[in-house]
Parts: sequence; C-alpha cells; structure tokens
Amino acid sequence: MSTAQRTSLIFGGARSGKSAFAEQLASRLSENKQEVLYLATAKAGDAEMQERIAHHRARRPAHWGTLEQSLELGATIMSHSRADNIILVDCLTVWLSNLLFSEATHFPEIGHVTPPLQFAVQRQALLDALVQAPGQIILVSNEVGMGIVPMGAVSRWFVDEAGRLNQAVAAISDNVVWVAAGLPLYFKGQPC
Repeated sequence: MSTAQRTSLIFGGARSGKSAFAEQLASRLSENKQEVLYLATAKAGDAEMQERIAHHRARRPAHWGTLEQSLELGATIMSHSRADNIILVDCLTVWLSNLLFSEATHFPEIGHVTPPLQFAVQRQALLDALVQAPGQIILVSNEVGMGIVPMGAVSRWFVDEAGRLNQAVAAISDNVVWVAAGLPLYFKGQPC
C-alpha cells in the first residue's frame, strides 16, 4: 500500500473471512516493521462474546498492541494514529451497535426511532478521523443489508445505519474489499 492508499475497508457477511483477511493485510503491511494496533470495539458482555474475543486474540500476533474502545472510535484513532503505524479496527458494525444502543432507551417496534444524542457526533468524529489520521487504517465491517428486510423498526434502523456507515467509509477509503468464503474481491483500489 502506498502512502496514497492508506485507508482500507474490508467488509462481508458473517463468517466470510473478513477479519482474517484484514489481519493478513495488516501483517503484510507491517513487514517493514510498522507497529500494528488492533482496535477492538466489542465488549465481553456474555460467554459467547468472550469466546469470540478469545478466538480473535489467539489468531493475531502477540506483538500487536490491543486497545478496546466501544464508543469514541474517532478520537481513539486520532490519538493513536501515526505516520509509521497501522490501526486495524474490528469491527465497525459492533461499534455502531454499541453507539446506537448506548443509552437505556425503549425502542418502538413500529414508527420512528430516535438515535442517541452522541450518535451524530461520534459518527462524524470517526469519518473525520479517517480523513485526518496520519497512519494506515484497516476497518472491518459487516454487510447486513443483503437479506430479508427485518421486522421491527429498531432492526430496520440498525440495518439502515450500518449500510449508510459502510457507504460513507467506502467513499473515503482508498481500498474497499468484499470478502466472501475467505476470498477477496476488490471494489476499489488494488491488491496490496
């Protein structure tokens, strides 16, 4: 990846191999001894999520740094990005879920859903960080809008916001890679 290509969005469905692909990309890019910081957005709220987190930890190199940030992703990227490092964010849709459901709010099954107050601020901070941060950034995200339109206003709201976020991040990314069955398809940019 040249300095002109410094932001990559890796997305796909559940168990598509997108995280493994992003980790392999970070390993290849860090061969010239660049530091990799794995920015995890998941919270270990239950046994299933603890197991998923442990699986991801076991798969990545022990010398990579790890930082957990469930809400203030843009500020965290800005404070840790340097011209000589790589930040791997896994994953945007988990972060979006954390953000959308960050306030103890009752959501209607029918009708308009009002986002939390910090939603627009944190989303814009992320998009600004992706443009301004000096280092290389790899972002993992889920594609959740290719199936049946879900029932319930809150489920549709999440799918809509995930799609909008993926579009916004793809528009400012140098590389956009769809991963299915472990195989990459470059929508934007060139293989690194």
